[in-house]
Amino acid sequence: MTTVLQVLPSLAGGGGVERGTLEISRALVAAGWGSVIVTGREADRTAAADAGARHAALPVARRNPLQAPGAVRRLARLIGEEGIDLVHARSRWPAWLAHRAARRAGRPFVTTFHGTYAAAVPLKRRYNAIMTRGARVIAISEFIARHVAETHGVEPARIRTIPRGVDLSLFDPARVEPARIAALRDAWQMPEGRPVVMLPARLTAWKGHLALLDALAQVEEGVTCLFVGATDARRADYRARVERRIAAPGTAHNVRLAGPCGDMPAAYLLADIVVSPSLRPEAFGRVAAEAQAMGRPVIAAAHGGALETVRDGETGWLVPPGDAAALAGALRAALGASGAERERMGRAGRAHVQRSFSLEGMCSATLAVYRELLPDAP
Repeated sequence: MTTVLQVLPSLAGGGGVERGTLEISRALVAAGWGSVIVTGREADRTAAADAGARHAALPVARRNPLQAPGAVRRLARLIGEEGIDLVHARSRWPAWLAHRAARRAGRPFVTTFHGTYAAAVPLKRRYNAIMTRGARVIAISEFIARHVAETHGVEPARIRTIPRGVDLSLFDPARVEPARIAALRDAWQMPEGRPVVMLPARLTAWKGHLALLDALAQVEEGVTCLFVGATDARRADYRARVERRIAAPGTAHNVRLAGPCGDMPAAYLLADIVVSPSLRPEAFGRVAAEAQAMGRPVIAAAHGGALETVRDGETGWLVPPGDAAALAGALRAALGASGAERERMGRAGRAHVQRSFSLEGMCSATLAVYRELLPDAP
């Protein structure tokens, strides 16, 4: 049996790295391959097993050079014991360990760039460069592929662009029962009769919550604005700033900090407009893709992955990042559009995601990369 090992710090958090790992594990098992996941936490065993993978907890999460030689030896031994044919690293410190172990075991090594990675000093650039060592380097968007080529000098022949995939069986308006939507409406105590603008993102400054509030201050029509997402404990000061802005006198809008949501398909259906005003470029922009899969028009900042996921004027609107006046103009256009026009954009958005950003497409393309390096694989 052809077996792939994926290595990352943890399966907790539910971000693109973690979700992608589990999604590829399920795809491997469905294709008759074996899947092994290595993280730094024993607590990840259940999530890995649910995705059909065998799990090993090794010291791969925390950057500790003193532990590195032992971790490499244990990884190399695991590769032999589990019959691993290919090693796929999704994060930088685990990649340093996995690259050495794969080389020691004589196995192909693949990496995925899930972001641009900050590199203010030469030492950090050297640290980031491990992600370029793959025989194949997967980029999660064309934006990231250009970054990998231009910033890190990776030759195009080794780069494979595989966008993040949306599970279209989960994010399907036809499969969301009205009771699920009603339950969220009640839980969030949403007033009737106002259009709903939603920003789904964790509460951190670069996601643009304050930029959206600045734009809403220029919009005359009263709306309900939902900020859906968890608050990072390290960002309590930012949450306080957002709360003060919401409580400021004179606002014409109803703004709610809804917190994290376990039923995002239903949450998207509560919204008339979904906004992704990120101040920094999104590597891919899962929110825009998921919202469009649910038939919701999107307003997004015109940089990064949003330039690929949102078709300006067709599936939503693109605005200059950090430009409150432009964002307000897009909000007025969206709120002023007829129901039929928003439905047309919603249909176009779902069709766009079906063509270009499906989970099935992502998994198929990733297994095709593995097969490039494993010509005898099924």
